[in-house]
Formats: sequence, structure tokens, C-alpha cells
Amino acid sequence: MNLRRHPSVALSLFLVFIALIIFFAAGYGLMSLVYRWTGTPPDILTHILSGLIGIILFWGLANIARLLIHRFSKGGRQNQTMHNQLLDAMTRIAQGDFDVFVDTRNVFFYDDIAQGINTIAKELGSLEQMRQDFISNVSHEIQSPLTSIRGFATLLKNDALTTEQKNHYLDIIEAESKRLSSLSDNLLKLSALETGSEPLSLKEYRLDRQLEKVALMLEPQWRGKNITMEAELEKLTIQGDEDLLSQVWVNLLHNAIKFTPEGGIIRIVLKSRDNEACCQISDTGIGIAQEDLLHIFERFYKVDRSRDRALGGNGLGLSLAKKIVELHGGHITPHSELGKGSTFTVELPRLHSV
Repeated sequence: MNLRRHPSVALSLFLVFIALIIFFAAGYGLMSLVYRWTGTPPDILTHILSGLIGIILFWGLANIARLLIHRFSKGGRQNQTMHNQLLDAMTRIAQGDFDVFVDTRNVFFYDDIAQGINTIAKELGSLEQMRQDFISNVSHEIQSPLTSIRGFATLLKNDALTTEQKNHYLDIIEAESKRLSSLSDNLLKLSALETGSEPLSLKEYRLDRQLEKVALMLEPQWRGKNITMEAELEKLTIQGDEDLLSQVWVNLLHNAIKFTPEGGIIRIVLKSRDNEACCQISDTGIGIAQEDLLHIFERFYKVDRSRDRALGGNGLGLSLAKKIVELHGGHITPHSELGKGSTFTVELPRLHSV
């Protein structure tokens, strides 16, 4: 072999030669230290032992170097593999595929990045599921009244219908139209509140007077079911968005009336507590099971879908009430037992006594 044509081979041989000289010298020096304790053997034995020690040192270091090179090259391949996996995972997420998980058990360097990608994929997957559920629920809620409107509008084309029948069908069409309008209004309000495009219009006003006004506004509904409305209202002034908070009381009282049977009782209590306005709306209605109580503030969640649909609900009232209360820095807490009724407690800060 012509070493001039292969400089890398020549350099390697030169380095090996230098290493052998160094390790043989090291072996000689090491044995000289030993000989101070054991005495110096004959020259021939001295050279043999020094050479053996040099060879052993050279062999040991060569193996260590080989293992390190193998380890680093393997680690490099693993890092490259992990790099490719991370890129693939991010590409899939960007394309809308959130069923992604990056395994980092064997590579430490990318662990934080991979865990972040796994978290992002999980959260986006949850959001996507919520989006799909939302679209499905909205479609369902819209389809139901539209089907009724279309069906009864078709029936109205029958000239043989009596005036009473026509008026009955028209009443149904009107009620279903109101359901659609209510659904649209609530969705728009929720969207505006969540995006902040509709800021709160804060002012000081009497909360006790507002609750009394809402109860009187709903009087035809609770009197129509022979429900007793009781109120114990402390004179309190709060700072809040009067129109939005009115929506909270309307939604809560409307639900109480809707699910309280004939001859039941609804009670409104307003009092100050720990510099907060605390309002409790209780009823003697059918109550809510504990497993359902955990979900009642979710959009479109209904304890009994067939019953709620018959009563005109769309599953957005409590979601809207909770959002409005939270925007005021307060919180709403439900308590209920099946067959014993429900109580919703609303606590609002920034209280001023009259």
C-alpha cells in the first residue's frame, strides 16, 4: 500500500506507534516504582514485565476508546431517530392528527421537548373532541325545532283543518321559533363573553330590587303551576353589569319553576356574608343526581334530554349563568338531592351595604 495515497491510514499508524511508545514508557515507569519495593529482577525479566504492562495499558485504553466511540455513535443515531420522531409528531399535529405520543424512555436529551409535544397533542385532542361535540349538539338542537316547524307548516296546507287545529299548529311553530331564537341568542352571548368582545358595563345598583323585579316578571309562570314564591331579601348594593346579572337570575328561577311540580315552593334568600353578596335560590323540585350535578354547567348537558326538550330547554342557561358570575369575580355552587329539590348559591364580591 502506498501510504502517500492514504494519509489518514499513515496518520493512524503514526498515532498507534506514538501510543505504543508512550504506554511502554508508562509500563517501564510503573514497574520501576514496583521494583523499589520488590527489588530489581534481571534485565531480561525487567524488559519483559515492562513490555507486558505497556501492552496491557495500551489494550485497556484501546477498549475504553472503542466503547466510548460506540456509545457516542449509538447516542448520535438515537438522537437522530428522536429528532425525526419529533418532526413527524409536529407535522401530524399541524395536519390535525392529535393521536400522537412520543416515547422518550431511551433518550434523555429530548425528554422535555417530547413531553411538551405529548401535552400539546393531548390538549388539542381534547379541544377537538369538544369542538366536535359542540357542533353535534348545536346541529341536534337546531334540527329538532326545524323538524317541528317544517312538519306543522306542511300540515297547515291541508284545507280540511279546523281553525282550532290551525291555531294549535301555529302555536307550536311559534314556540319552536322562539327556541331557535333563544339558542342563537345564548350562543352569541357565550361567544361574546368568552372572547371579551362584550366588556362588562359595571355600575352600582340594588341587587334586592333586581331579584324582586325578576321574580315578578316570571309570576305568570310560577302562579300558573300554583307554586309558592318566598323571598327574604336584604337590602344590598353591588357593582356589576345589571343586564347580564339579570340573565343569571332569570335562568336560575326559570329552571326552578320548570322542574318544580304543581304546588311546590321556590325560595329566594339574599344576604351579606364576608363582604360578599350571597344569593340562594332553592326549590322543592325533582332534584338532580350527584353524577349529573358534576356536568350541569357544561354546554348542552341535559339531565333528561327528552324531558328538557319537552320543556323547551337547550342546555345553555346554566353555562351562561356560570360564565357571567365568574366574569364578576364570583362563583356559583349547586346542591341537590333527587326528590328533594335543588339549591343554587351565587356569591358576588364588591359588596356595599345600604
